[in-house]
Amino acid sequence: MLRVGALALLALLLAGAAALWHLNYNDGVDIHDQAAPAGDRTALIARGAYLARTGNCLACHTARGGDAGGGGLPIATSFGTLYSSNLTPDPEHGIGHWSATAFWRALHHGRSADGRLLYPAFPYTHTTLLTREDSDALFSYFHSLPPSRQEVPAHQLRWPYSMQLSLAGWRALYFRPGDFEPEPARGADWNRGAYLVHAVAHCSACHAGRDRWGGADWNSFGGGLMKPQGWYAPSLHSAREAGVADWPLEDIVRLLKTGQAERGSTSGPMAEVVLHGTQYFSDADLRAMASYLQSLPQQVPPPAESAMPAPAAAGRLVLAGQQLYQDRCASCHGDQGEGQPNAYPALAGNRAVTLARTENLVQMLMYGGFGPATAGHPRPYGMPPFTQLLSDAEIAAVLSYIRTNWGNHAPEVSPLDVHTMRAAMAVALPS
Repeated sequence: MLRVGALALLALLLAGAAALWHLNYNDGVDIHDQAAPAGDRTALIARGAYLARTGNCLACHTARGGDAGGGGLPIATSFGTLYSSNLTPDPEHGIGHWSATAFWRALHHGRSADGRLLYPAFPYTHTTLLTREDSDALFSYFHSLPPSRQEVPAHQLRWPYSMQLSLAGWRALYFRPGDFEPEPARGADWNRGAYLVHAVAHCSACHAGRDRWGGADWNSFGGGLMKPQGWYAPSLHSAREAGVADWPLEDIVRLLKTGQAERGSTSGPMAEVVLHGTQYFSDADLRAMASYLQSLPQQVPPPAESAMPAPAAAGRLVLAGQQLYQDRCASCHGDQGEGQPNAYPALAGNRAVTLARTENLVQMLMYGGFGPATAGHPRPYGMPPFTQLLSDAEIAAVLSYIRTNWGNHAPEVSPLDVHTMRAAMAVALPS
């Protein structure tokens, strides 16, 4: 009986191993096909340069002070640190020996030229949707870069996340290669926008909520915490967060192109996305993306949540924050939180201020930051850091004040929330 059980367990293990192999390695791609990308090389390089810039490729694949595309940028994750790969045509350290088909397999199946499974910090969960033509254009562009002999450090991941077997299991749960399938009932602009949002800009890499293993529904934009960075990417399905279903189309275009619009502005990681990526999309592509984003289904709040709560009497924390606001903030953001057009954002009626999650507010007040410098807004005003000027209790007081005044109705921020963020960022930020 024991022997039968052992055999059954062995058969189960073998079946599981076979299933993992089939899901991860049985892609049937002949990477030894050395055929060059079809078409005019100059046009391919130009197309690839456009896709690489709008897809923000070099921002991740260029280390600070390093060669463009030479890789080596450290990428912090909940499982350890990954280092971006060298995309230049250097034959030893880059992709000089890769074929266009091997490059397409990396984008479509998430496998390196040597057969290794790639970690999904490289967003093959999204680039799998790229057409072969766009993959070939990117390949042509990267092969036009000056070769870099920059050697990429080995990943520093905790066990068992450092094992290919663990990665194979993750992929079995969260990744399936696919192609972009246009919606016949939608117009060409909408389908173009869906392709750009999902495959090129890979927006849900940040805006999808991830589970404890880093997996997500890659078609969702329901909002997600970017744990190592400490920022929350707000939901695009909620008008209370970052939904734009009721925005004029041109306002969405303006936000993606300049980082500034009448009803919102970008900060934190989204400001970097605009700076390095979306501002370089053509106006036609931005309108297509805006059309798609405008059509995303919106969550309707329950009736009990739809009415604003009655303002409560100001507590001690809010009263302390009022004086700090007048001393530190009012000269830029106004006595009534009205802001200054094209300079300092209004805080009154600002949904970024009243988000249920407070990570972004705490980050901005503690560490400051700038909006993106774009052609339409070349000299953005900045927010100074207050991390060394205000205590945890004072930061909590200021934020509680702006969340409960001028028509804003949101819970107070506790000093513990600020302390937790300060402690987490002290570990995450380089010394």
